[in-house]
Amino acid sequence: MIAYVTVGADDIDCAKRFYCAFLPALGYSITEGVEGLSFVLPTPEGEHPTAPDFYVKPPFNGHPASSGNGAMVAFEVSRQQQVRDLHAAACAAGGTNDGPPGFRAAYGANFYVGYLRDPHGNKIALFSSNPTEAGREG
Repeated sequence: MIAYVTVGADDIDCAKRFYCAFLPALGYSITEGVEGLSFVLPTPEGEHPTAPDFYVKPPFNGHPASSGNGAMVAFEVSRQQQVRDLHAAACAAGGTNDGPPGFRAAYGANFYVGYLRDPHGNKIALFSSNPTEAGREG
């Protein structure tokens, strides 16, 4: 099980604007400290967290943050409209479009995804694979 994912950021305020444009809509709460940003999903009292936390932090080695070539973090949402809305909000908050929301021929008929780059170049996917919504034809 994945416990947490961390991406690097040199400008925490810029990263905060970007990630706060969509992560709270997915149920994540944010804690900000000298070590960066921590986004966590609620865990009922007495239970162990089941979903990974997401951290945005300056690199521990003191070198500039850089994105991983081929690395990506994907967040699942419930509906295709939410993919479109959150993709647009994240782009408006400093992200860049790395693939507009839509179906991809290489994936399942119900896999609807939009790709982004955060302000530091980290690749983020927002996707829905809701079988109750219209899927890709063909």
